[in-house]
Order: sequence, then C-alpha cells, then structure tokens
Amino acid sequence: MMLNEVTRQAGARKRPKRVGRGRSSGRGKTCGRGHKGSQSRSGGGAHRLHEGGQMPIFRRIPKRGFSNFNFRTEYEIVNVSTLDERFQDGETVDLDVLKKLRLVRGQRPLVKILAKGTLGKKLTVEAHVFSAKARAAIEQVGGTVKVIERRSPQDAARAKRNTAKAAARGGRQKPAAQAQTES
Repeated sequence: MMLNEVTRQAGARKRPKRVGRGRSSGRGKTCGRGHKGSQSRSGGGAHRLHEGGQMPIFRRIPKRGFSNFNFRTEYEIVNVSTLDERFQDGETVDLDVLKKLRLVRGQRPLVKILAKGTLGKKLTVEAHVFSAKARAAIEQVGGTVKVIERRSPQDAARAKRNTAKAAARGGRQKPAAQAQTES
C-alpha cells in the first residue's frame, strides 16, 4: 500500500469554504456576508445579550440592595478521608504539602478540613478552618490540629489605609509605643 492509496473516512474532513473566488462560486465579492453592517465586518456581530434597538434587560431591571458576592471567603476543601489515603502515620500536613500533592490550588489558598470519611492515622494537620467533626476525628486518633491564623479582611484593609495615610504624610508616623502612651 502506498501513501497516495490511503483513503480518508468519508466526511471526516470537511473542505474549507473558499470565499472571494468569483461570482459564479456563489461566494464572490462580498464573500457571502452581504453589504455593509456589523456582520459584514471582521470581528463584527452582536454580543450575547444584544437585543437590537430594545432597551437591554440589564438596563431595564431595577438595581437595589447590596450583594456580598464579591467579598465572599472561598475555602479549598480537603476531606479527612483524603488525608487518610494520601499521608502516612505521624506525618505533618501543611499548606506546602497539600499544594505539592495538588489537593489545593492557588497562590495563597484558604484550606478547610471537613469530616467526610474516616481517619485511622495520627496526623498533625495545619489549616485555616476545621469543622467540629473533623477536629474531633483528628484528635480522636491521637493527631493534633493547628489553626493557621489569618488577618480578617477588615483588618488588612485598615492596615493598608493607615500605611497609605502615613505615606501621604511623608512617612512621619509615630512609633507604636509612643502612640499608646499618648492615648
């Protein structure tokens, strides 16, 4: 058998549409796009929520209230059964190890340990949050639980504001001890 004798499965490869190849092809001149308008131009066309001349739905609906969606705290979930599968007795489970094993993702993930499954190994587990049952399951087999302290978003924002104010004053900030004695 020669390479030129190998046949394709019928319909496996569709021929490309050849546009701009003369009037008789049916796709000459305007190449099947018609005359003028957004559809005729490259990159043209309407976005997904486009409604023609009608006022778009997003502008029609009232916008009241407040959504906390942008300020939510998302945790990477790790179950106790996963810890039992992946770690040996006596090991320390921390963020670096969880990242290496790809159990958590992200630059600075917040980790929450949940009690799904059973744990039969004594582990030292470090995470940001533990469910009550997970904490009990880890301590029941002789393991230890270490909560990683993290600053609340409000405190972080306050500290950021204060450093910005200090920079605006020209870096003249009172030492912490002096500020406490004055108040």
